[in-house]
Amino acid sequence: MKKVDVILGLQWGDEGKGKIVDALAPNYNIVARFQGGPNAGHTLEFDGHKYVLHTIPSGIFHKHITNIIGNGVLIDAQIFMKEIAMIRANGYEPSKNLKISQKAHLILPTHRVMDAVLEHLKGSAKIGSTLKGIGPTYTDKTARHGLRLGDSLEPDFKTRYETLKATHIRQFESLGFDWKNHKIEQLSFDEYEQKWFAGLEEIKKFDIISSEYFINQALDAGKNVLAEGAQGTLLDVDFGSYPFVTSSNTTTAGVCTGLGVAPNRIGKVYGVFKAYCTRVGSGPFPTELNDEVGEEIRKVGREFGATTGRPRRCGWLDMPALNYAIMINGVTDLVVTKIDVLNDFSEIKIAESYIVNGQKTAEFSTADLEDIKLDYLSFDGWNQSLADIDTFEKLPSNAQKYLEFIEKNTNTKISIISTGPNRLETFFN
Repeated sequence: MKKVDVILGLQWGDEGKGKIVDALAPNYNIVARFQGGPNAGHTLEFDGHKYVLHTIPSGIFHKHITNIIGNGVLIDAQIFMKEIAMIRANGYEPSKNLKISQKAHLILPTHRVMDAVLEHLKGSAKIGSTLKGIGPTYTDKTARHGLRLGDSLEPDFKTRYETLKATHIRQFESLGFDWKNHKIEQLSFDEYEQKWFAGLEEIKKFDIISSEYFINQALDAGKNVLAEGAQGTLLDVDFGSYPFVTSSNTTTAGVCTGLGVAPNRIGKVYGVFKAYCTRVGSGPFPTELNDEVGEEIRKVGREFGATTGRPRRCGWLDMPALNYAIMINGVTDLVVTKIDVLNDFSEIKIAESYIVNGQKTAEFSTADLEDIKLDYLSFDGWNQSLADIDTFEKLPSNAQKYLEFIEKNTNTKISIISTGPNRLETFFN
């Protein structure tokens, strides 16, 4: 029985999943996104070009591969069509190899306003939302108020849209929010809404499918399927550093609900992690470096959000957090990215464990960072470029020792190593 392989992030997102999906894609017939929405930013670099995808799966540039936006994904029609325009401008026609679940929920313009309202009301306790309307849309989905892409094909869609919009507006006005003058991506509400509807008409020209049937039938026919996650495990709504999380299940379990495949159809789970840690937005971050070392990692690693442009917080690799993510996801294969960012550091550290109330523990916790001390191990740097290295044996000995420690501590093999942002700077171990 064919199974769905999974690729997802093991940290707070931004691990380089898009690049790895692009590298793995030639081995698959189908690449399917299973959760999240345009709050994702998957960056791909090849043939001298850089592309950032927000909603569309990262296999889209392989013309022979079918890409699916699953039912667990949220779609903003305006953002989606901007992404489509970018892909077309670069010589690709996504309508030929992109299919969309009829059960995918729509992010309405008022969802984006609601996101801004709720974040503003939180004040200093804000979570660092991307303001893409993700949380309010998932809220409406759970409350059974939401609108799905398939609904847009029905004759009463506009009525249902206006009803939900009116509900949102009453909420804005009860909070005293001047929604009429609120800008969405520098556009007035009416301008954004007009573009949103125009985008929706274009989306309806794509192949809108029952993706759960399509994927299961493809598996039955012997096709290879890769499920692509967004964000990271530590942002999972259930198992992340709540409440500073996203609004979906970013873990392997999300594949089952986000694509409609049974748990026994999950195959390999590729867990992607950086050779260090980063986080965007608010929330606990045990190994964060608020010093010149953290600043150097940010500068060398170009650590700025692909979706928001915000500078990422940087720190050393956190083994309790990494092992927690491996456990939650059932990771079979590790993928390390951005090891090249550490090329010029003479000393590299890993937090092997936490010390809480004087007791050493390997259990991940962010309950109260003031009570957590970190037990660091130091490694000698390799102080050389990793350019043109294409096997583990060719890595500098100190880089090998660093990765071998991670494999031993996690009891999981590192199967893929990324030594730079380009598609070609990747090798299988």
